Amino acid sequence: MLRIIDARTGEPVAAAPTRRGLTRVEAHAPGFDHTNLRVLLVADLLVRTLELGGTPVWSLLTGQRQQAELRAGAAALGIRPFEDSRDIGAGIGETQVIHVVGEGGTAPDGVRVAVAPVHPDAPGTTDGTDPSVLRLALLARERSEPVRLDRAALDDARGTLVRWRRAVAAWADRPSRPVPEEVRGQLRTAWEDDLDALAVLRVLRRVETDPGLPDGARFETYAYADRILGLDLTRGLGSPA
Repeated sequence: MLRIIDARTGEPVAAAPTRRGLTRVEAHAPGFDHTNLRVLLVADLLVRTLELGGTPVWSLLTGQRQQAELRAGAAALGIRPFEDSRDIGAGIGETQVIHVVGEGGTAPDGVRVAVAPVHPDAPGTTDGTDPSVLRLALLARERSEPVRLDRAALDDARGTLVRWRRAVAAWADRPSRPVPEEVRGQLRTAWEDDLDALAVLRVLRRVETDPGLPDGARFETYAYADRILGLDLTRGLGSPA
């Protein structure tokens, strides 16, 4: 069961307290910048995790300014579309409401997930950056920690992403093997423990170099984890080496 830290109390709560009950995830992004994109990314991670666990989700975006730019930036990062909360009337019987907000932000009643700010190192630092690289750079930090998007962070994310996509493409040519149950359990424990994407990435790094795992199992593990991470790790399948 997914449990997240409620920023109002600092205590963990069930993200879906009623089995198969509808959970509303509302992302509060008042404008267009990297911090608001990070808010949407955390909300996207939350939606993906709930859906993988079989919970129906209603995802909404609340904001006042630069909504077209924000939605375009979110789409580039692989964040799935949110409905516009201004077009929605009263609730439709959800059993849980979770608000994803920037650190210090306010929201109506409901569980609150707080997201620390993002500081680009300098204007233009992220210009021309592969959106998947930016997504990985943001996922590679605890959401409670501010992120500084400098060249070192982006280069590290870029190198990891290139290496993993090449490895996944190579592993895909080997005989298929299921995700080992121990590894599957480690992944689920990670993302069900307060959306710990950093722990998911650590599991993938161990799988990458574990000499006891067949390549087919590595491929299935990365494909499975990517349902949460959204890094398009299978992009290189079928491409020339």
